[in-house]
Amino acid sequence: MTNDDIKSLLRKEAEAVLNIPVTAGYEEAVNLIVKYVHKGNGRLITSGMGKAGQIAMNIATTFSSTGTPAYFLHPSEAQHGDLGLIRESDIMLLISNSGRTRELVELMELTCGLAPDMQFIVITGNPESPLAKDATVCLLTGNPAEVCALGLTPTTSTTVMTVIGDILVVKTMQTIGFTNKEYAKRHHGGYLGSKSRKQSQEE
Repeated sequence: MTNDDIKSLLRKEAEAVLNIPVTAGYEEAVNLIVKYVHKGNGRLITSGMGKAGQIAMNIATTFSSTGTPAYFLHPSEAQHGDLGLIRESDIMLLISNSGRTRELVELMELTCGLAPDMQFIVITGNPESPLAKDATVCLLTGNPAEVCALGLTPTTSTTVMTVIGDILVVKTMQTIGFTNKEYAKRHHGGYLGSKSRKQSQEE
């Protein structure tokens, strides 16, 4: 692989990020998270299968470390009792590139049976999918082509999912006025913990 090949891959990934559709859905999603988690004492529940599930897990940990209580719920484990973690005051963030992932479609249906008024934020590349159509708010990835040589392995799609998650985290932090002091309370260890404590003392 040459440097030109690598630069070409970087351009494709960067273009995919720049082509993420920007809609009012972002503001709606953040407002829902603030309403249910910060004003309603609920939690943000994220879920996804496979690579999308790993992204959902990362988003949950990032939200938790920045003042928004969140956890990852594995859609398969949910069918074996973990669904009992869900409360009516919670809100869900589901991630599926196809929007047809069977386990997530079933999770949405099962959740509605337990908490009929549950609000769903969905990140997907398919606006015509079951998850997109039943979502309270749907955030589209732009359905970019994967940079994988086979066009199959989740690569570019997971990049844009991660970026969308980052946007939700950052906009929520701004909305709730999250500070260095609050960050230090949740992230004591390591370089970031030390840096946040130092910055909080300077505020």
